[in-house]
Amino acid sequence: MASSKTPTSKSTHPRDTVIDRIGIPRPLLWGFIGLLILMIGDGVELGYLAPYLEGKGIGSADVALLFTVYGVAVAIASWMSGALSSIYGARKVMWAGIAIWAIFQVAFLVFGLGTMNYTVMMITYGLRGFGYPLFAYSFLVWIAAATPSRKLGMAVGWFWFAYAAGLPTLGSLVASIAIPLIGTMPTLWLALALVVIGAVLGLIGLTGVKGGERLAPKGEKPMASLLSSITIMWEEPLSTIGGLVRTVNTSSQYAFFIVLPGFFMDRIGFSLSAWLQLLTLIFCGNLIGNLASGALGNRIGYRTTVIWMGAIGTAATILLLYYVPLLYPGNFLVASLVGLAYGITLGGFVPLSALMPTVIPHNKAGALSVLSLGAGASTWVGPAIVAVFLGSVGLEGIMWIFAGLYVASAILAMMIPEANPQQQQGKLAVSH
Repeated sequence: MASSKTPTSKSTHPRDTVIDRIGIPRPLLWGFIGLLILMIGDGVELGYLAPYLEGKGIGSADVALLFTVYGVAVAIASWMSGALSSIYGARKVMWAGIAIWAIFQVAFLVFGLGTMNYTVMMITYGLRGFGYPLFAYSFLVWIAAATPSRKLGMAVGWFWFAYAAGLPTLGSLVASIAIPLIGTMPTLWLALALVVIGAVLGLIGLTGVKGGERLAPKGEKPMASLLSSITIMWEEPLSTIGGLVRTVNTSSQYAFFIVLPGFFMDRIGFSLSAWLQLLTLIFCGNLIGNLASGALGNRIGYRTTVIWMGAIGTAATILLLYYVPLLYPGNFLVASLVGLAYGITLGGFVPLSALMPTVIPHNKAGALSVLSLGAGASTWVGPAIVAVFLGSVGLEGIMWIFAGLYVASAILAMMIPEANPQQQQGKLAVSH
């Protein structure tokens, strides 16, 4: 009976068939669109909030502390998202995330920036850090619950595509256009509007879609679910390994925001505009890598893709990103090619989000919680490595440290069993 309905559905919805073929689960389409718009809004401030605060008299150390507190909140919320989604359902946690973001963004703009009160800024901006991870990573849990395993690699690829396309790629582009037109503070209010529009659009579009409800067994308490997202790290050592690999994944990205602008402008001879264009190209490459690795993971295996395209590939391209521009100073084309290569290989870790729920199918939300914790931890691990080692080993040493970390992550990933997406199809499938 089910097979008799399939041809009619496909012929009736040809555009939906295209959506399915490119790897986006049709029922979750509006969630991906909403996530993209939300992350654009969240990424608007990335390139200019720090210099704006410094221009208003806030010291560099105080600005760094503000972002550190924000990063800690992001890490905690990233970890909690899986457990909370399991006990309350992803839909409710996503609503909570957008409420937190909106409330504390208003408080940050009105009572923090509006009065230049650093204490208020610290509190409101820090608390706002809980917002977007609760939305984004809860949606990732929803994707894992609602997508057949054979399609999960491409689905998580599209998740990270939407995520990275918004933050920092299109978010920075929106800021570069909006600030000259409407000014700095109005641009931050525009960010709020984009976040709310994206979240509401996505959640309304997900109405009636299965996978956003409670995943935990009946009777399990919230604290027990949160505790399980911690105990899983020693009860299921594979989850800890996955979390460590995920931490390494984007650690270099956050470190390079600090050290590469000076390298390319002072040593390679690029203007600020050229550096920003190179940064945009790097993340365009990352978008390509996010999708390519999802498709590749479905063909050759999730773990294999993470090891060779992600870990080993990024170790190599990090060194190329440093040494090749030194051989061709001022050559934007050459720098663009190695930058694109770095961004593409950085996307090679995407199948990790499909691999871990597949090898720990009895606790998908817990496995994703540990991955999300790793994602959040990378926001401060990368800068911390720079802070500790830059003075003693210089930028060249920093690049080798990160290359070594990626090789180490490949060794760790080899300890995770390979998952065959075709054989594992039934373990994660939830009927639509």
